[in-house]
Amino acid sequence: MDHMKRLAKAKTSLILAHPFVGSVALGMPMRLDDTIPTACTNGKEIRFNPSFLDDLTDEQVTFLVAHECFHPMLEHNHRRQGRNHKKWNMAADYVINQLLIDEKIGKFIDGGCYNPSIYQAGGGTSDGIYNILPDSNDGGGDGPGGTGSDLEDAPGSPAEQAQDAAEWKVKVAQAAQAAKMMGKLSANMQRLVDETLAAKVDWRDVLRKFVEKCKTDMRSFSRPNRRFLSQGLYLPSVTGEALGEIVVAVDCSGSISPRVINEFAAEVRMIKEDGNPSALHVIYFDAEVSHYEHFGRDDTLHIEPHGGGGTAFSPVFRYMAERNIEPVATVFLTDLCCNDFGPPPEHPVLWVSNELDEAPWGEVVKI
Repeated sequence: MDHMKRLAKAKTSLILAHPFVGSVALGMPMRLDDTIPTACTNGKEIRFNPSFLDDLTDEQVTFLVAHECFHPMLEHNHRRQGRNHKKWNMAADYVINQLLIDEKIGKFIDGGCYNPSIYQAGGGTSDGIYNILPDSNDGGGDGPGGTGSDLEDAPGSPAEQAQDAAEWKVKVAQAAQAAKMMGKLSANMQRLVDETLAAKVDWRDVLRKFVEKCKTDMRSFSRPNRRFLSQGLYLPSVTGEALGEIVVAVDCSGSISPRVINEFAAEVRMIKEDGNPSALHVIYFDAEVSHYEHFGRDDTLHIEPHGGGGTAFSPVFRYMAERNIEPVATVFLTDLCCNDFGPPPEHPVLWVSNELDEAPWGEVVKI
């Protein structure tokens, strides 16, 4: 039995039916390892025991792949903080398995940690469930498919782990954006994303990783992934291109203070210096676009506020369409005090907000 082909098939199934987790699974390295009982992840890769896969149906393999992806998506590899390893693993599994069953992703593997009563009593969170599980680890579910032994701590130094956690927030944000563009992000998953991104995080790290991922993880079906063609699977490939054009939209409405404008300006410079986009389009706006500047790779960047009226986001996208500006991503630096968002574009949008933390689409990171 070709185990790697079955794993690739599970990824394809997730991409088509559940793109939120599927887009994460597509970029997650997976390999076989007969030294582990079932499957496990450290957030960097997922390992599977081939003998264990032999006993699973295709739907159960899909469930297992999604289960392992959700561990780093929910920061389980980073948040144990000295707690009992098996008990923490079981608490995390109760959360994930409940989510997967509710979302009808694959088919549950008998013996896993699944108990709606425990899930509800723990408030639907790993931390809450951990607190109600007995120290003797006899909370049930000590079988395959989320067993209390499939979760490893993230590797590296504390600084490296913090960076890895920030990168996972960006992956979750981009996966949610992709799923929403396909109309396949449920209200339950949206709440999960909101809670994950609302957790305390250095917003500058999220911004840096968001820009970096636009450079390193752009995928295209125009060049199929040749590794999977022999298996009859048509999957996108990583283009490997340098960072393309970026739009930074700077909110200059009357509610934005000079101090915040200066803070925004520092982040625009970071995007240009660290990301080195092929072009940086800076659009200043209030209720309308008030000013526009274009910077090439060798141009000196200068940021000066223009405007000072009300706030509307839709004119920014109309301005981009009228001038054929097609970025790989748009970053709004704003307080989000606005009701005029317009329809979502076909590229990722990150709202960096110093005030509100909700937007009808795109992903929000709070300063």
